[in-house]
Amino acid sequence: MSDTPITRRRALSLALGTHAIWGAMPIYLLLVREVPPLEYIAWRTLFTLPICLAFVWYLSRGEEMRLTLSSGRTMRTLLASATAVAINWYLYVWAIQTGHVYAASLGYYILPLVMMLLAFLFLKERLSRWQAGAVALAALGVGALAVGALTTLWVSLTLATTFGLYGLLRKTVAAGPLTGLTVESMILAPFALAYLGWAALQGEGLAFGRDGWETFGIVMGGFMTAVPLIMFATATRALPYTVIGFLQFLSPTIIFILGLTVFGEELKPAQLACFVAIWIAVIVFTWDLLRTSRKAEPPVPATP
Repeated sequence: MSDTPITRRRALSLALGTHAIWGAMPIYLLLVREVPPLEYIAWRTLFTLPICLAFVWYLSRGEEMRLTLSSGRTMRTLLASATAVAINWYLYVWAIQTGHVYAASLGYYILPLVMMLLAFLFLKERLSRWQAGAVALAALGVGALAVGALTTLWVSLTLATTFGLYGLLRKTVAAGPLTGLTVESMILAPFALAYLGWAALQGEGLAFGRDGWETFGIVMGGFMTAVPLIMFATATRALPYTVIGFLQFLSPTIIFILGLTVFGEELKPAQLACFVAIWIAVIVFTWDLLRTSRKAEPPVPATP
């Protein structure tokens, strides 16, 4: 993925593709449902790193890597972002494996509101009148859903906060999407290796290698991590953070539908109300975003 500037339309396509992958993640996680969450996250980290390094080599980003690794400020920021995303990964996998699909979905429904608050506080971004109305409607829907899930609200709030901070850090750090993810993986790799070494010495050993499909799922964790995160970081650097935040409603909606259709969770009135309110809000927000984007695009000069 290139770190060069891209158009808003291209960034929007990347963001939508990212959420399609993230929304379908619970189905993929069925392959690793018997793998302890911490072990899966450790393998996920280790299999992400070689993929990122291969892209760095293929795209000739060695000099950018060197500059990033030599900058103390950039490394501190990436240490913080790596910590935030590791916590987010673990809690998300744990929630899916333990049957808290709606808690995970709610966390990513709350996430857009967290991201837009961060954009207002730290990036001084503002919403149009139509966008503000869409956000208010979505907030009402999320509030209705949260009232019906108070016992697992801590899971949802932690998911929203950690990924909101991760996105803000990745938007402002002086490192491109690919380089940033590569360094984050390098930071987490020693901890992953230490945990796997400790787990291998325990009675049950490691899940890796005990079943063909399960092992395939573990290895695929690298691709399922690297590809959408690079797409997300690329889109985040090209779009206003408020827009990135609002698009976050898409993946939890897919997760919400999977909870009903694949995982067999019961649909409650509050959840239906949230679903309807958020999708009306998404339609309004997207319409206004496309309308203002067309106005902002410079006219194409006529061919002589």
